[in-house]
Amino acid sequence: MADGKSTDPTNLPFSHPLFLHPSETQGSTIISQILTGAENYTIWSRSMTIALKGKHKVGFVDGSCKKSDQPPHLKDQWERCNAVILSWLLNSISKELANGFMFHEDAHRVWADLKELFDKQTGSRIFALHREISLLRQGPSTVSSYFSKLKELWEEQSILVKIPSCQCSTSTDFARLIQQQRLLQFLMGLNESYSQARSHILL
Repeated sequence: MADGKSTDPTNLPFSHPLFLHPSETQGSTIISQILTGAENYTIWSRSMTIALKGKHKVGFVDGSCKKSDQPPHLKDQWERCNAVILSWLLNSISKELANGFMFHEDAHRVWADLKELFDKQTGSRIFALHREISLLRQGPSTVSSYFSKLKELWEEQSILVKIPSCQCSTSTDFARLIQQQRLLQFLMGLNESYSQARSHILL
């Protein structure tokens, strides 16, 4: 007689990609970002990947967890997991975009199509980021809010424009140059009431 623990999906360990917690339902959302297009695809895909990795479900979108690889007694469980993850994706994109994916039945297909649709526009997004960073000003915002917005743009930029990760002096010098550039970008956007502090920092 087969061991019940090996065939019952409810006995799967938490680390198993087919494990589903009772709170992981089709009506839930796992990230706060809503994908609206190329302008926020990088941040959205990064956030979704991190969330799925935390739930051991990233294999459903990168194609490494396939139904065909599952034993017969877990194929239905794979279908349930796929349906939940598919709903997580659809729940995290704008209604206008979601309408075009409602008849997709595979989470990996939706993920791949979104990547094909928006990730190929990397060059134009890098240009838009450079422009947005250069034009960003503190205005009525607090210094903290202004810096948070700038940091958000920098983080997206660092995903699209990779900084060399080797330990050589060239990599270190490049990283230092990026930090100096960001300091100047931050100072340029501060209100004139901070001109004295800005001058002191630049000495």
